[in-house]
Amino acid sequence: MILIKNGRVVDPVTGTDEIMDVLIDGSMIVKTGKDIQETQAQIIDASGLVVAPGLMDAHVHFRDPGLTYKEDIETGAAAAARGGFTTVVCMANTKPVVDHVDTLAYVQGKGEKTGIHVLQAAAITRDLKGQELVDMEALADAGAPGFTDDGIPITDETLLLEAMRKARELGLPLAFHEEDPALMEAPGVHQGKVSEQLGYGGAPRAAEDVMVARDCMLALHTGASVCIQHISSKNSVELVRMAKKMGADVYAEATPHHFTLTDEAVLKYGTMARMNPPVREEEDRLAIIEGLKDGTISMIVTDHAPHSAEEKAKPLESAPSGITGLETSLGLGIKSLVQPGHLTLMELMACMSKNPAEFYRMIPGSIVEDAPADLVIFGENELWKVEEFASKATNSPFVGWELPGKVHYTICAGKIVYQA
Repeated sequence: MILIKNGRVVDPVTGTDEIMDVLIDGSMIVKTGKDIQETQAQIIDASGLVVAPGLMDAHVHFRDPGLTYKEDIETGAAAAARGGFTTVVCMANTKPVVDHVDTLAYVQGKGEKTGIHVLQAAAITRDLKGQELVDMEALADAGAPGFTDDGIPITDETLLLEAMRKARELGLPLAFHEEDPALMEAPGVHQGKVSEQLGYGGAPRAAEDVMVARDCMLALHTGASVCIQHISSKNSVELVRMAKKMGADVYAEATPHHFTLTDEAVLKYGTMARMNPPVREEEDRLAIIEGLKDGTISMIVTDHAPHSAEEKAKPLESAPSGITGLETSLGLGIKSLVQPGHLTLMELMACMSKNPAEFYRMIPGSIVEDAPADLVIFGENELWKVEEFASKATNSPFVGWELPGKVHYTICAGKIVYQA
C-alpha cells in the first residue's frame, strides 16, 4: 500500500483541485479524502506538490524494433516515467514497420515488461509506402489503438478514403503527418527569413496547409475520427478550427517545441532545432497557443524522436529531424503555457492526460476510488535543470534550460516506476 498525504490533487476528469490524501492498494486507488490513516502503507508526503493522473503521450518514437541504437522500448519507457508519463502510444515507423500482427505483438510484449503502459499504433499502409492498406481489422483485433503512417504523408486520396472508411467502421482513429513533399524545398526548417539567411530551401506553411485542408474535408465527408499530428502552421490551426465547427471529428496535437520555439532557434541550436514539421514564426507559435486555449488543439504530445549524437552532428541538410521530448514536456508546458497565463494547470493536465486517452478510445485516468493507480507527483513551480536523460538520446535544444515542474514520483499500476 502507498498513502500519498496532503497533495494538491488536480484531476481534469472530475474537475477536482484540492488538497487531499490518496490511498493505493495493489494496482488501484482505494480511497481519497482528508486525513486518511493507514499504518501499513508506505507514506509519500506530497505537501506542496501536485498529484495528477499519470500523463499520456499519444505520439512517441521508441525506435524498437530495428533502430535501437537511438532508443529501445526499455529506455523509452524509462524516459517516459521520468517525465511523468504512465501511458505512451508508439508510432509505427520502425524497422520492420508495424504493419503486421507479429511486429505489433513484439512491441506489446516488450512494453508489458517496462512498468508503464506502452501502446503501439499500427501503420495505415504496408511498409509506409502509401500504396496498399494494412489489414486494419486484424491489427485492431490484436490491440492496435489506432493507425498512422507518421513520418510520411499519404498522397493517394483514393487509398486515404478507403482507410478513413475502414477506420470509421472499426471505431478507431487515424493520425496524419501533414507535409506535402511536392511543396517542400528542404525539410526541417521553416521557409522564411531564417532559411534564407542559412541558404536552406525550407518547408513552407503551404506544404502542411494543403494536406490539413484535404484531410479535414475528407474526415467531414467520411465521418472518420482523425488527428492532425504536431500542428505547426497558423493556417492549419484555423483550418482545424473551421472543420470542427462544420462537424468534422478532427483533433489536433501540439508539441512543446512548436509552442515554445520559433525558427530563430535553428540559428542558435542548429540541428537540435531541426524538426518535421519545422518550428515556424512567432505568429505560428501564438496561433498554436490560441488553438490550445480555445480547444481547437486538444492534445499536447512530444513527438519524442531520439537520434544518436553522431547523426545530429551532421550538417543541417543531412541531419535527421526531431528531438527527445518526454523528459522536458511537462516543464515546457508549465513554462510556456501555465506560467504566462495561457492555460490553467487543470487545462494543461487535460491536454496531457484526459484528451489523448479519449482520442484513443480509452478511459482517461482519474484520481477516484476504484480507478487504476496511475499518477504523477510534481512540484508545479519547482525548478530543475535539463542536464541528463533516461533516454539513450540527448538531442534537445532545451539542454541547459531551467524548467519548472520537477517530477518527484511516477506511479503506474500502483508501483513507483520513477522517483527523483
